[in-house]
Amino acid sequence: MNAKTTSAKAIFVCQECGHVSPKWLGRCPACQAWNSLVEEIRTAKPPARKAEAAVPPRRLAEVRSDAAQRLSTHLAELDTVLGGGLVPGSLVLVGGDPGIGKSTLLLQAAFQVAARGTRVLYVSGEESPAQIKLRADRLGSAPQELFLLCETGLDAILAAARELSPAVLLVDSIQTLAHPEIASAPGSVAQVRECGAALLAVAKDQGPAVVLVGHVTKEGVLAGPRILEHMVDTVIYFEGDRHHDFRILRAVKNRFGSTNEVGLFEMGSRGLTEVRDPSRLFLQERRAGSSGSAVTVSLEGSRPLVVEIQALVAPSYFGMPQRRVSGLDYNRSCLLLAVLEKRGGLALGTQDVFLSVVGGLNVLEPAVDLGLILAVASSLRDQPLDSDLVVLGEVGLGGEIRTVSQPERRLQEAEHMGFKRCLLPRANRPRHAPAAMEWIEVDGIQDALAQALTGHNPRR
Repeated sequence: MNAKTTSAKAIFVCQECGHVSPKWLGRCPACQAWNSLVEEIRTAKPPARKAEAAVPPRRLAEVRSDAAQRLSTHLAELDTVLGGGLVPGSLVLVGGDPGIGKSTLLLQAAFQVAARGTRVLYVSGEESPAQIKLRADRLGSAPQELFLLCETGLDAILAAARELSPAVLLVDSIQTLAHPEIASAPGSVAQVRECGAALLAVAKDQGPAVVLVGHVTKEGVLAGPRILEHMVDTVIYFEGDRHHDFRILRAVKNRFGSTNEVGLFEMGSRGLTEVRDPSRLFLQERRAGSSGSAVTVSLEGSRPLVVEIQALVAPSYFGMPQRRVSGLDYNRSCLLLAVLEKRGGLALGTQDVFLSVVGGLNVLEPAVDLGLILAVASSLRDQPLDSDLVVLGEVGLGGEIRTVSQPERRLQEAEHMGFKRCLLPRANRPRHAPAAMEWIEVDGIQDALAQALTGHNPRR
């Protein structure tokens, strides 16, 4: 046998953290995950020859910082999250639950970009051309500059990218690609890592904006090695409830823009539609005079959203009362119920409590704590809050009402939706409150319960 012949060896790689072990282990010694080590066959390559020439170091002061010319997707909400559009030579990773609309979003963006004469290559490793055509027919006539490739082999995808030289390369999804030099199955740690690195090289060398779709685990995080999120320029999550129409596009990493922006879409029969006034849609079916309902304002990125929190409190006929939460953090909700019982004097130990955010949104910021507290108290006492009242405030373990960020923006959005009064922390007195808005200052939940459920004392 020739001495230069390469040899192959088997190793085991953790699918959770990428730890490499020479033998199989039931539990990863790095991240402590069980049954996460997967066998991979790696080929030992001969050592690379020393490069004959290298790029010399440059002074940082001599490097030109020309602003990149962004490529608009012509979807305003998507452009906002990206920071103004796609940057040529960038690598974008889009993740989300199955069936949430990731492929629909990218196909709509491909339609919009290609319709303006920009060449786009859409690569699908999960669907056949006929399946993609069925979805595309809902969006209208396919533009001439939109090309489709249904392929999982990385070599074929790279060859097509070199031949077509597209300005935008969309890959759905990274977990379906197979690198020819990696013996493990598609979706494994090694495959995702090497395919991501190859597509990153295409973006940096040939200049197209590359967008990857990534699967998520049952915990809601992107599947595959964490290094994939480190190597890409932008990481976007597409969130929402498949049983509701609203979707939120959120950037958690963006080297070319802010991560404080979100985009809102509504899923319909003809794909995703941008939502310009989401607060009005969330409140359009609200019933005035109904107990167990409180309206608050949540900041999603830098966008204020007026949302309705509903609570249903009913006697429990079992030894352990039920706690069911939708759209709110379960652990924090249970904590607030304990604070309400201890500091507010409401007996909830024998009551089932059901909490929900209308519209299928996930509202996680602490500024909605007071809305949750008042919704539960309203349902328990069967006494509705005033229909023109909006509440803001974070609740501490001592029952105190703490300040929230950007109260002026929240109040402006509430006034835009027709609310006349606001219950907010005393220390949160707004400097530039809307002229038509009255506010009620409170210090603790006892004060808030008295003002919201028995009367009010507006202070201007």
